[in-house]
Amino acid sequence: MVAEVAGVSLPTASKVLNGRGDVASATRARVEDAVRELGYVQPVGRRAITPARSVDLVFDELVSPYSLEVLRGVTEAGAKAGVDVVVGTVPRPDDADAPATGWANRLKAAGREGLIVVTSELNLAQVESFADAGLPLVVIDPLNLPRVEVTSVGATNWSGGLTATEHLLSLGHKRIGFAGGPERASCGQARLHGYRAALEKAGLSGEPELVLHGAFGYPEGLEMGRRLLELDDPPTAIFAASDATALGVVEAARRLGLRVPQDLSVVGFDDTILATLATPALTVVRQPLPDMGRVALRTLLRLAAGETLDAHHVELATHLVVRDSTARAGQR
Repeated sequence: MVAEVAGVSLPTASKVLNGRGDVASATRARVEDAVRELGYVQPVGRRAITPARSVDLVFDELVSPYSLEVLRGVTEAGAKAGVDVVVGTVPRPDDADAPATGWANRLKAAGREGLIVVTSELNLAQVESFADAGLPLVVIDPLNLPRVEVTSVGATNWSGGLTATEHLLSLGHKRIGFAGGPERASCGQARLHGYRAALEKAGLSGEPELVLHGAFGYPEGLEMGRRLLELDDPPTAIFAASDATALGVVEAARRLGLRVPQDLSVVGFDDTILATLATPALTVVRQPLPDMGRVALRTLLRLAAGETLDAHHVELATHLVVRDSTARAGQR
């Protein structure tokens, strides 16, 4: 009852009642006001049991190497902070808990301190329901941001796209394709803008036929690679917006009798385990996925403690890792 009246989670109320110091002063004041209002008295001679602290971490899918890298970072940070991480997927529209208020209320009733959402699309009703329930929300690589004040963690996608394209230009490639992610994905759009900026800087006009979009997956990379390489004037290099997409492009080249990197250079984005297991090993833009997970967890706990953040969005640096899938243009 104290937690409900104060508008905080059960673990937060318990920390105040047990005299722990890791609670923001404003939050502590709300709990103490609720205690006085309810006339609550701590049982004499019995130590209150503090519920385990926990947060929810949800993905669109759990099978991708990208998801596993983020999961590793969140769970490592959770273990260090003494917080349990409950892993799941975003509710489907036909789920009983799918309505925005149902999802938020279920997490609130379970005593979650907050929610981390990875590469998923949220609507305004969901974001507002989390806020109404007093549940902090942090998103990693969001497909969209219904409200600009939603806290998010990502990488320097624009500079990553710029760096990938400049690498291909430095190898003498002039006709460079882009196998991108969903058009609505903000991270994918940033990579596309970086790609275009590099071309403009080199005095090249981006050809619309060289830019395609699809999900960040292998089948979509295979299809986009086929379409790009079957053009009358195909690209000699392709920048793919994820590792899985890049592998699809490499397979499309193989099926068309082209060799990577002798006939086609390919750059991926992420640097998951797929990049090093591929043949040839992928040149990629590495984004620090485990670190993104760690930062998201620490940021969520700060919000749960009532702290005010200096910025709503945090970007971690990307950098180019050159391996075997790129070579000078015309190399045979």
